[in-house]
Amino acid sequence: MSVDDSQTPAPEKALPVEISNPPGSRAGTRGPRGIVIDPRMLLVGGGVALIGFAVLAVFLWMVPSAAAREMQTACRNLQLRDGPQRDGQALLNPALCPNGESCVAPVLAPDFTAQDVTGKQVKLSDFRGKVVLLNFWASWCGVCKTEKPALNAMASEMASGDFVVIALASDHSWADALTAVLEAVAPQAAPQGTPTMEKVKAAFRQALPNGTPFKVLLDPPEGDGNMGKIAASWGIKAVPESALIDRQGNIRAYFVNKRDWQSPVAETCLRSVIDGE
Repeated sequence: MSVDDSQTPAPEKALPVEISNPPGSRAGTRGPRGIVIDPRMLLVGGGVALIGFAVLAVFLWMVPSAAAREMQTACRNLQLRDGPQRDGQALLNPALCPNGESCVAPVLAPDFTAQDVTGKQVKLSDFRGKVVLLNFWASWCGVCKTEKPALNAMASEMASGDFVVIALASDHSWADALTAVLEAVAPQAAPQGTPTMEKVKAAFRQALPNGTPFKVLLDPPEGDGNMGKIAASWGIKAVPESALIDRQGNIRAYFVNKRDWQSPVAETCLRSVIDGE
């Protein structure tokens, strides 16, 4: 396809542009226009930039500090709902304190050995390097059963390679402990009548084929007592009670009585230890 040159419009005339001669140049010569910046403007701009960087630095410093304070407050408030306290701080049971008198966290958690459902002996120190929520409970404790659904839901959401939930049952038999777990988290599947391991295992396979998101360990009481030997050695006289233990094995927070483990304040407290190390 050709182009008809006769129809090509004439080029437009360039608009006149006035170019002033910079100082010191000869009249009639053309040269680049000079750009003159007032030094005072440089000083003002630099000052504004420095202020901006300072504000940003303060903001970045304050954000993690505010988050840390919020997390610490969450754990403190969660602890202070029950249990002894002094000067706004939760006091630990004297049995957990190095000098045998009431103290505040953190303190090293006493190690122990308990049995899992397979008969394996498990130590608390086996979980060193992980954050542990240790929940003391028993099948005969009605309050413990009401706490279990929230504990189960929280463990389902949060339990991972870094965080373990252990339910240490002050019970004489596995049948009693596991029946209580079913009654709490899958009541429709709990066996009726006197519990036996055969009935309980069958019920677990049907209702909880993947087991529970928390680990159940057995802490049998001595003789006809109600409180398990481990729980008693921790100075516990009633359940439920729970200890939040960090990766180094230190008790960072302790909770007397049940808690709503699905509440935002509980999650914030748990996250403060899981994510804060």
